[in-house]
Amino acid sequence: MRLVICDTVDYVAEWSAKYVMKRIKDFQPNENKYFVLGLPTGSTPLGMYKKLIEYNKLGKISFKYVKTFNMDEYVDLPRDHPESYHYFMYNNFFKHIDIDPKNVHLLDGNAPDLEAECNEFEKKITEAGGIELFIGGIGPDGHIAFNEPGSSLVSRTRVKTLAQDTLEANARFFGNDINKVPKQALTVGVGTVMDSVEVMILITGSHKAFALYKAIEEGVNHMWTVSAFQQHARTLIICDEDATLELRVKTVKYFKALSVVHQKLIEEDGTAFLRRSLSDC
Repeated sequence: MRLVICDTVDYVAEWSAKYVMKRIKDFQPNENKYFVLGLPTGSTPLGMYKKLIEYNKLGKISFKYVKTFNMDEYVDLPRDHPESYHYFMYNNFFKHIDIDPKNVHLLDGNAPDLEAECNEFEKKITEAGGIELFIGGIGPDGHIAFNEPGSSLVSRTRVKTLAQDTLEANARFFGNDINKVPKQALTVGVGTVMDSVEVMILITGSHKAFALYKAIEEGVNHMWTVSAFQQHARTLIICDEDATLELRVKTVKYFKALSVVHQKLIEEDGTAFLRRSLSDC
């Protein structure tokens, strides 16, 4: 597991966007070999999306041969609702880049058979060759996607009833009315994300500092589902300074001492170094 500590939220956005760009370019995707990307919603990855849009418009990166799979979606929320994840992704990312809409995959929370929808989503991931890089954010309670505390660490895409803490946290998006927040969602499982070649998790803000501490300084615990990625061969966590407030000083110093190494992960000429350093995780 690698922890990249950035000075600011803005640099978390820039670093993560540069890393995604480099991974896609190094992969050299084409019509016979697509780069498969797992994506999150929420405020944390928004800055990364803005940077990727900028790089795409500057011609630095193309999404022509990229397939995407999103982590989750609310149940019984219309696609055109401003808080649906379909709406979020298209308005904040997909419609601004050169991705083919047929290569975009989002769960349908209005499907007549939700269980079948989840099974089909898993099947599509397999047919795409598996996910190369799965990006995620976390909640203050350490959940990834909608894998709430207590979720199985080998879970697959499924229907999930949302915890009270999640409902309260998301109420701000629904006029601070918790009764308007959908009570269920479709979500990829922890096992689904663990199957990817690499996982990159974005964590920002002091309100997620305890979750980061649980993710890297304590053991694997199904009550903090993000901690499962301690057992993934290639996990990369990108955080800002505020998110490190609960970490031991020794831990912070250790990872900050690797800042030169981490910088090479996003340098244009660091392809060989990238492969070598990640294999050492």
